[in-house]
Amino acid sequence: MIVEPWDELARARTAAGEELLLRHRGGIFEIRCNGYDLMSNRAHRSEEALAQLALAETSAPAPRILIGGLGMGFTLRAALDAAPPQARVTVAELLAEIIAWNRGPLAPLAGRPLDDARVALREADVAVVMEEAEGAYDAILLDIDNGPEAVLCDINAALFSARGLRKMRRALAPSGVLAVWSADPSPRFEERLEETRFSFRATEIAARGGAGDPRHMLYLARALG
Repeated sequence: MIVEPWDELARARTAAGEELLLRHRGGIFEIRCNGYDLMSNRAHRSEEALAQLALAETSAPAPRILIGGLGMGFTLRAALDAAPPQARVTVAELLAEIIAWNRGPLAPLAGRPLDDARVALREADVAVVMEEAEGAYDAILLDIDNGPEAVLCDINAALFSARGLRKMRRALAPSGVLAVWSADPSPRFEERLEETRFSFRATEIAARGGAGDPRHMLYLARALG
């Protein structure tokens, strides 16, 4: 059997020197970081569930939503589909190249969510965006890297630290919900949630929604009074 070769579409480099590669083969798009699989359009059910579960926990009639990490746009699309017309969604994406890819070859995958009038796109570190907006968000959705336990790009590690969680706590409205995607369960992250006074529940979701799929972990948390 002849295997179709990967077509390299673009490369990007972070400020810390990590290399991102966008490639395509037979309808499959992948973004890789330092040679490791970071994300793909083959499996995005858990990213969509992240937004759906978080929005189901949000009762605000005009919710203010912050999404950390644009990825391939699947979390954003699911948030827009679950949110009311009055919602406002801020997306914080650190890399200009990821934004460009989502306006280029990746745009059709999630139905061009950046074109939605409810979306405000920030080319910025989500940690900085949170620092600027105390008590501003009814929901914060973090779809960053491979989650707390399997960080591929070193710049993302601080986000899942106790200090990062305290920033999230300050940025949430009093009844706001924090949703964090993780490739694997993370007992250490759970300890940090408790340390920073969050109550939380962890939900396993199949990557594609089928039996035998890899299982991803979604953390939904609320700040304790």
